[in-house]
Amino acid sequence: MTTALRVPEELSARVPAEQRGPGLERDAVRLLVSRGTAVSHHAFAELPVLLRAGDLLVVNTSPTLAAAVDGRVGHARVVVHFSTRGDDGRWAVELREPDGRGTTRPRAGAAAGSEVRLPGGGRLVLAEPLSARGERLWWARASGDVPGMLREHGRPIRYSYTERDQPLSVYQTVFALPFPGGAGSAEMPSAARPFTARLVAELVSRGVQFAPVTLHTGVSSPEAHEPPYAERFAVPAASARLINAARAGGRRVVAVGTTAVRAVESAADADGVVRAVEGWTELVVTPERGVRAVDGLLTGLHEPEASHLLMLEAVAGRAAVDRSYEEALSGLYLWHEFGDVHLILPEERPHPEHCVSNSR
Repeated sequence: MTTALRVPEELSARVPAEQRGPGLERDAVRLLVSRGTAVSHHAFAELPVLLRAGDLLVVNTSPTLAAAVDGRVGHARVVVHFSTRGDDGRWAVELREPDGRGTTRPRAGAAAGSEVRLPGGGRLVLAEPLSARGERLWWARASGDVPGMLREHGRPIRYSYTERDQPLSVYQTVFALPFPGGAGSAEMPSAARPFTARLVAELVSRGVQFAPVTLHTGVSSPEAHEPPYAERFAVPAASARLINAARAGGRRVVAVGTTAVRAVESAADADGVVRAVEGWTELVVTPERGVRAVDGLLTGLHEPEASHLLMLEAVAGRAAVDRSYEEALSGLYLWHEFGDVHLILPEERPHPEHCVSNSR
């Protein structure tokens, strides 16, 4: 991604679409469509006529957690962002500092053995950094029922570009399902947010299919653009069959969100055949690695430095991503989880027979 692009602060979506005016719904966002370097502009509600009968949308069913809770380290106030629960019962967490405006900023000085007092009498003890890449996220042991504490005392993770706190329902997509043990995503799989039940019904009526997968995403603070950490995912057998059948029939497989890409590509072999699998994925989809099972992507607009853009380049190519982001900036599209959406489709190529007939 060209480093010359910078997103002006006024292009941050500060509230959800349905709160911007009377009578609006979630789908009242704009849709940038790119096919190679060709770009067109639409309303998201036009999605059913932009897709074809037989297209397969891969959607993430992970629900969003109320993953932010207040705590104290000694006398200092902190906000704990609960990211991911490990197989050993520990939680990956980020400690942040209240900024006095209802949001948070990065907090330095975490150390192994630090204890955080949590609401309801719980305790959290930092054990070790999650990764050698830095000390932003830590593995920590928590006393008590963390999912229950989050339900009672938590709120959705919110960043400074948003205007105010929102109820958890605002951060749930139409595809979210409850999971045993309160599992879910620390941050919303936001590419699916503009979908409404009515729009899904229209897509189905036009022959578009859906394949559910799961990837529980961790925190991704905008101040740090690290590659994604290991995340828990699952591709069910029925969805693997749908994806493989679509590919075998020459139909398009379009992932709704980078989380869906990561799940599907983690389940695909070198030939693009997807198998049923669940577990942890550390896959980072880059242009060098490429994509094997996904043809297109529906995604939000990300900061130019974000690692997600490497995935977009893997799907569409560098020239196409640069062109689409230039169009999004000049067209004053809105960024972040409440913002506008970008649909990347394969470049339209003339049918060989058509080319031959025209050459006569």
